[in-house]
Amino acid sequence: MKQHLTEQATLFASVIKWACYATIIGILVGCGTTIFLQTLAWTSAKVTAFPQYYLFLPLTILVCSALIRWLAPDAAGHGTEKVIEAVHKRMGKISFAVIPVKLVATVITLAGGGSAGKEGPAAQIGAGLASAFADLLRVEDIDRRKLVICGISAGFATVFGTPVAGAIFGVEVLVLGQLFYDVLFPSFMAGIVGYQVALHLGGVYPYFTAPVIPLFSGKYLFEIILLGIWCGLVALFLIETMDYGHRTFHNLRWHWSIKALLGGALLIVIARLISPTYLGLGLDTLSKGMSGGVIPAGALFWKGIATSITLGSGGSGGVVTPIFFVGTSAGNLFAQLFSPQYLAAFSAIGMVAVLAGAANTPIAASVMAIELFGTGIASYAALACTISYLICGYRSIYGSQLVGSQKSGSLAAPTGVAVADLTGVAYQPRPTSLISRIKGLKRPRPSSRP
Repeated sequence: MKQHLTEQATLFASVIKWACYATIIGILVGCGTTIFLQTLAWTSAKVTAFPQYYLFLPLTILVCSALIRWLAPDAAGHGTEKVIEAVHKRMGKISFAVIPVKLVATVITLAGGGSAGKEGPAAQIGAGLASAFADLLRVEDIDRRKLVICGISAGFATVFGTPVAGAIFGVEVLVLGQLFYDVLFPSFMAGIVGYQVALHLGGVYPYFTAPVIPLFSGKYLFEIILLGIWCGLVALFLIETMDYGHRTFHNLRWHWSIKALLGGALLIVIARLISPTYLGLGLDTLSKGMSGGVIPAGALFWKGIATSITLGSGGSGGVVTPIFFVGTSAGNLFAQLFSPQYLAAFSAIGMVAVLAGAANTPIAASVMAIELFGTGIASYAALACTISYLICGYRSIYGSQLVGSQKSGSLAAPTGVAVADLTGVAYQPRPTSLISRIKGLKRPRPSSRP
């Protein structure tokens, strides 16, 4: 009896402790993210008032790259990648200088027309504030790590207005195939509090009307399976495009300033010769797809190229918003070919399915579909997300993500290894796999005749 009382008292104290910690993290991140989003909105409105503002992109990327290189090198790239790396390698230790530098650099990049997202900076700002709070309290490393994960979750929750999906994303994105259940409660708490704080401070989130969902039938079930496969392949394309862009600019034997100017010039070429639609956040394209409009077939390709150039040449920003753009375009294209009457529904499913594959977060992506589009889309979205997740294999938009489980019993992948370190690793079929069993069934039986 005494043992049970001690256990319950300890768990009760733990709940109270992490409820307090997570509430503070949520308030801090809600305030920080709101400042970032409102600054971005104000700056973008001022800059885009000038016609052909994107002609200054070479200077934009150059200034952004200089800020990061001179003031906070950890703020480079798309943010979330560095946060995951900090959680795994430094127990969440993040320099406070990352917060203002990441905020300013991302605002400059996006307002100037760079193709990137806003969630990476929000996650990095959230994680940085949580790390600073941990320094203030002088907590142990294990608690610091939990606080930083709460900051990541709150950052995602407040930037997209999806508190539950954002919280799950923060604990699902760290390790492929695993959830950090010991941080689930404080992550939910931080995400919900952060979202409510952002709302009270005037945060505005896009509202999507629930699309018309096709009635369940064998035909549409088959189409959703095909859509999941298609979205997984598109996610792979985006991952490879981002990786290629990073390696190409990294391998250029030029001064970093020349690389930045080159990246900006290439973005101008895309805007002038193809369309300026592929610059910036691309929220108009998302709205077009969700309202049932037709998106050009090449949109997913050009957005991937533009984002790869922006981040590879020194720009700052996230990758989830471009993933949403590419996913929406992929679902829209699929609907144009197979079910034109459900353009909006397939665009919505494509948006979350490509996210599930590229980031290896099928649960968070499925929940996000419900939070954004209603419960009617749940079954189709969950199916497409899990298929896309499997099709992507052991690849990720976040190279520092660790492998925590096998995606297939037929392929043995080393666990505890960063996804980026798996390049070139050959996966061997297991002897007990279904493939081996089928081969075994085909072997001729020894004859009993003399």
